[in-house]
Amino acid sequence: MPSLKDLRGRINSVKSTRKITAAMKMVAASKLRRAQSAAEAARPYAQQMEAMLLRVAANVSGQPGAPRLLAGNGRDQVHLVIAITADRGLAGAFNSSVGRQARTLVRRLLAEGKTVKILPVGRKGRDFLRREFKDVQGDLLLGGRKGIEFAQAQLVADQVIAMFDEGKFDVATVVYNRFKSVISQVPTEMQLIPLPLPDQTAQEGGPPRAMYEYEPDEETILSRLLPRNLAVQLYRAMLESNAGFYGSQMTAMDNATRNAGEMINKLTLKYNRTRQANITKELIEIISGAEAV
Repeated sequence: MPSLKDLRGRINSVKSTRKITAAMKMVAASKLRRAQSAAEAARPYAQQMEAMLLRVAANVSGQPGAPRLLAGNGRDQVHLVIAITADRGLAGAFNSSVGRQARTLVRRLLAEGKTVKILPVGRKGRDFLRREFKDVQGDLLLGGRKGIEFAQAQLVADQVIAMFDEGKFDVATVVYNRFKSVISQVPTEMQLIPLPLPDQTAQEGGPPRAMYEYEPDEETILSRLLPRNLAVQLYRAMLESNAGFYGSQMTAMDNATRNAGEMINKLTLKYNRTRQANITKELIEIISGAEAV
């Protein structure tokens, strides 16, 4: 049985931990509001840009002069998986859920006979995937910054485009946690290169599409907007992931704070019972000694 001194030490230690987790919960809640606002503000722009590009690409897809970011290079052998996680932990299953989703995708592609390269964005994803896979490209970390900036997404997009131009991969897919609510983040896969086009057969029965005239021509528009769209979609995924991280961290710290409170109550009860037992034992020894005299 632990002594009263040991129990007091454990109680004080858990109280100190509870103070830390409560402070981290408040910090995460404060950062979550800004991160959630940024993620929600980026969604309409990214969605409208993607929809506009799909309308332009519908007239160019399949033609010999179609941009490579739209039509691909005609091969489907080498895949690049971009896994977006956080640099820090203490956020429940946030980072591991993206790691498992990316690992499942990589295993499925390898089972199909494909060659897979992995580009992790975030330290936790890099460490998770390096345990099993060797072909992990680069170190794109997000630490040391107050928030996610478009320049970071542009840096990742430039590296992806450079690798594609050098012929290092044929298809690029990003895996990230899409922010749904404070307690719910959905692991999501989104193909970036080539740009996935809607199924034409599924649209044949719908209303006729509007015809647009573009100035300059579609090829010029796509050659400028496709790299921009890649950076925008990566920026959106990084903002969604950032908001999901703080939501998951806030939930995890709230659970840790409540668990610490329950443990303090149990240890306090055990401390009081042990103290009462020691007092009773001393009283019995005193009474027994007095009767012996």
